[in-house]
Amino acid sequence: MSVSPQKMIETVEAYVAAFETSDAEAVARLYAADAVVRDPVDAKPVVGRDAILAFYQGSMKMGPKLSLHGPVRTSASIAAFAFSVHLTLPKGPCRIDVIDTFEFNPDGLVTQMTAYWGPNNMHGSQE
Repeated sequence: MSVSPQKMIETVEAYVAAFETSDAEAVARLYAADAVVRDPVDAKPVVGRDAILAFYQGSMKMGPKLSLHGPVRTSASIAAFAFSVHLTLPKGPCRIDVIDTFEFNPDGLVTQMTAYWGPNNMHGSQE
């Protein structure tokens, strides 16, 4: 049995909401135990829930907030969503425009997250 589109959308919404409160543990709970994160896509993969938790704990130290751009797109067991990351770097505010994909297992947990962004998607003050 595959995961429903509604469950995939709810997971993306929970992901965005967890950034509002800098709750890395809530994000890690969205992932399967053996999940893989590629953020950005060409970075070294982060493998396993413990490593994923550490990755998000580090990422959230800068206080990023996410804002979705349009609806979450779903097909089969994959959700894709466009959003912006808003954070303040030492030189001032910065926005990063990103597209993420989440691949889901039948239990509704994310097995792979891939983030598509690069230096050309960063706007504002940068280190």
